[in-house]
Amino acid sequence: MTRTMSALILVMAASVLTAAAATRRADADQLIAARQAGFKLQGAAFGGMKGVIDAKGDVKTQAFAAGAIAAWARALPGLFPAGSDGGTTKALPTVWSDRAGFEKAAATLATEAAKFADLAKAGDQPGFAMQWGVVRNACSACHDKYRVADKPKG
Repeated sequence: MTRTMSALILVMAASVLTAAAATRRADADQLIAARQAGFKLQGAAFGGMKGVIDAKGDVKTQAFAAGAIAAWARALPGLFPAGSDGGTTKALPTVWSDRAGFEKAAATLATEAAKFADLAKAGDQPGFAMQWGVVRNACSACHDKYRVADKPKG
């Protein structure tokens, strides 16, 4: 009876651990999908802003999008918790091994994007255009250290 009970307990424990591991992987996969969707939306908004800049358009129309990028940047560290690596992510292990640096890079993006939004709200076209480059550099600085480089096209 004791062996049967021990075997049953081991089988139940293994089932619980397997289910927990599958849940963690599913949660990580959902976070990865959310991160990728968010980055695509950020890229689309950022590209649209460049179109407005190049057309010398009204940058006030870009205030919401610039503010959204700042909010996204503030949320970024929470979208990369321990265990959310693996899967189909371009995040490098340095996101987790250099956590302080990653959080600083996200904070820099948030700060620069908030300035970007303020310039848009003020309708400051030249300032907005200049800050677009600053925000782009903040994005690139993070990508250079914390993201797998894209393969060259062609």
